[in-house]
Amino acid sequence: MVYLPTLLFSLGEGAVVPLIPVIAASRGATLASAGLIASALVVGQLCGNIPAGWLVSRVGERYTMVIAGALSLIGVVAGALAPSLVVFTVAVFVVGMSAAAFGLARHAFMTTRVPVEFRARALSLLGGSFRAGMFVGPFIAAALLALFHTENAALWFFVVLLVALILLVLFGPDPEAQAAAADRDPGDVEDTGEAVSGSIPTIERAGVFRTMWRNRGVLGRLGLAAASLSAVRSARQVVLPLWGVSIGLDASSIALVVGVSGAIDFALFYASGQVMDRFGRLWAALPAMVLMGAGFLVLSLTHDASTNVLWFGMIAAVLGVGNGLSSGILLTLGADVAPQSEPAAFLGSWRTLTDAGGAIAPLLFSGIAAISSLAIGAAAMGAIGIIGAVGFLRFIPRFVPRRTLL
Repeated sequence: MVYLPTLLFSLGEGAVVPLIPVIAASRGATLASAGLIASALVVGQLCGNIPAGWLVSRVGERYTMVIAGALSLIGVVAGALAPSLVVFTVAVFVVGMSAAAFGLARHAFMTTRVPVEFRARALSLLGGSFRAGMFVGPFIAAALLALFHTENAALWFFVVLLVALILLVLFGPDPEAQAAAADRDPGDVEDTGEAVSGSIPTIERAGVFRTMWRNRGVLGRLGLAAASLSAVRSARQVVLPLWGVSIGLDASSIALVVGVSGAIDFALFYASGQVMDRFGRLWAALPAMVLMGAGFLVLSLTHDASTNVLWFGMIAAVLGVGNGLSSGILLTLGADVAPQSEPAAFLGSWRTLTDAGGAIAPLLFSGIAAISSLAIGAAAMGAIGIIGAVGFLRFIPRFVPRRTLL
């Protein structure tokens, strides 16, 4: 009940996301407008984080997940039946907002209910559940395309998973209520006759924007370092394919290199949690950022080398290792510094910052590459990685509770 809903949602999202530009193009969109329609998913996630924090703090994680699943279901069905590109774009935006609410609800639950001693491992598993879905989803989409010969098959597959998810969350065991019951001492509990909601306990609801203001110090320092990690991660997905094209590789070779990098990334997701719980958050965050930052810097120097293809494969593997070591770091750091009395409002702001970093990086890289070169764009991403590493080195010891550093 903790990880399966996330896996179901990410499987459907992973099957649909690669096909959004294809579906848009098949319905008359140009290549440029198809890219903009695909970006509506990221925009929806950015716009959904803060409202999701407000919703979780009011109705709890379980009902937020149900609401997010229902909205996503409406969005996916609307996308499958959309009579125009405008409706399809709105549907993609709604799915993005729902994904933000769903992810924040599960993040908030883990923040308040998982003991700090193995918080990083638990959150790395949560991140791994999402990565598993995004890794396997495209293969499922390819199989559905081969079987039904229509891109809408992936959308209807997502619909089936969303229905299963909503039923699971509504009628399955409620981990919130179970955790709340486990926290109570049976000998000290008096039956008052009142129902137990199982939502996050709050002392006083400060509100989203007041919480953001109260925690502006950590958001403006550690939050920006976290946003730089999200930026470098996102840039990897854009830089590697474009770099492969620029050095003359064919599509299948690029797909193979990117696939191997992704497999390395996925294989290491639990190792990151082990490192963070045993040695401290910095021991995972710093090596991950240094590896990815240095990887982009080295890549920027190899474009015209005679062994550029070899370097491309090696750097892709290094970036996969760095990204794998960073699995769960953003979730864990957010949980570490969130106010335990009302984490959802804070996490909405935290996730907005990190999502913004991931959304801006591809645009920044594309802009730099357009006015200069791919090499300079890759070097800029490397510089962001190194600056982020310095930020983690400076601010993790300052803001993360000492017990999580031991």
